[in-house]
Amino acid sequence: MKKQTVFTLLIMAFVLSFFVTPLGDYSKIMLNRLFATAPTIIDVEQRGKIADYNWKLKDENWNIINFEEAKGRVVFINFWMSWHMPSQAQLKDVQSLYDKYGDKVKFYVISNEEKAPVELFMSEQGYTFPVTYQIIGEPSPISLLKPPGSYLIDKSGNIVIHQNAIADWDNDKVSKLLSQLISEK
Repeated sequence: MKKQTVFTLLIMAFVLSFFVTPLGDYSKIMLNRLFATAPTIIDVEQRGKIADYNWKLKDENWNIINFEEAKGRVVFINFWMSWHMPSQAQLKDVQSLYDKYGDKVKFYVISNEEKAPVELFMSEQGYTFPVTYQIIGEPSPISLLKPPGSYLIDKSGNIVIHQNAIADWDNDKVSKLLSQLISEK
């Protein structure tokens, strides 16, 4: 075989590995993380507000909780699914946020999946943030976003960030914003 043919076959095998091997999954997750940008902060005069906090969810123990418990706190909401690659790519940043602000910010990392696959995924990845489960059909005070959509809400219920796609949550811009929101009365 000619060198060019061998080189072409190697390139084809490499590209094919992105579709049929775990290397491909890992690479796609890394590419999603690489191209993620910081979330866009909504200008103060453009921010919407949550009028009603009455929203039933399930906690990681499958107990029904009410979003009302978040009233008056800074809230981070992320919608995700364990099988969804952009969600998987973003969860590392969510874990970093939780590690830094878990005692100061109320986290709702929401999935509409069954408990077993979520618990398996969390265990395999070593994530410790609390998982919240959506109750299908339950009315919500906010628009339910497609994964990996996220919200950041201030203590007054103003929507500071409404992110519809993967974002880089582990950066100085977000840290500065969270510190500011946490310190507000």
